[in-house]
Amino acid sequence: MLQLRVAPPAPAQSRSLLPGRELAVSWILMILLAGLAWILTVAQSRDMGMEPGTMGLALPLFLLLWVIMMVAMMFPSVAPVAIAWARSIGRQSAGAARAARITQFAAGYLLSWTAFGLAAYGALSVTGSLVDGHPGAGRWLGAAAFLLAGLYQLGPLKRVCLLHCRNPLAHLVRYARFRPWARDLRVGAHHGLYCVGCCWGLMIVLVPLGVMNLAAMAGLAAVIFLEKLWRWGPWLTWAVGIAFLVLAVIAPFQDGLLPGLQMSGPSM
Repeated sequence: MLQLRVAPPAPAQSRSLLPGRELAVSWILMILLAGLAWILTVAQSRDMGMEPGTMGLALPLFLLLWVIMMVAMMFPSVAPVAIAWARSIGRQSAGAARAARITQFAAGYLLSWTAFGLAAYGALSVTGSLVDGHPGAGRWLGAAAFLLAGLYQLGPLKRVCLLHCRNPLAHLVRYARFRPWARDLRVGAHHGLYCVGCCWGLMIVLVPLGVMNLAAMAGLAAVIFLEKLWRWGPWLTWAVGIAFLVLAVIAPFQDGLLPGLQMSGPSM
């Protein structure tokens, strides 16, 4: 009897992926960029206090500082997505062309966060004006920020956006169908919008905690990283949401939880 032997499928080779050395370089580059952004953020925070509002910054300077903060806080968690996209374009580009495409992806990602920075600047301006005119309002503004952040952490939109960020490979086929014009920029912006949708609730707690509160920034960066990459990330999302709701209840009675809404805060 003639027996048909079906050979096992050959493992996917790296012709369509980045070589191992280039993958290592990509990881190191993302980590170095995040580390440099942290150094710049720490250096800037030494000359600034934690006060309500925009800390006296004009919009262009605020957005520059905001983008640096986003690189510091977000690049470690977005590195797998960026590298996955680099793998997907590996068959189509090489050398400088591939570097340019990855740069466009990163630029699109930061463009989404810059747009959110515009909204943050407006919200901080309003917050600063309210606290300046009514210092007691800071307690209730802080409680409202924690409440909104907690409810969003537990809501359906957070789950949808987090699922996207935790499973980027599922979207590479869709991204490949984008029209060629500025495709990498638009892919980065598209993923960035999902990332904003996933993390904006976490970011608003910087209003009561202080925009330049380094401890709060580091804690939120760790939460964002674990939410997206840790096996138990979705459970962490719920735990953080419940913690925010607890803070919303006690914040009006604990000024120590609202350093970013005090009229005279110590310089960091």
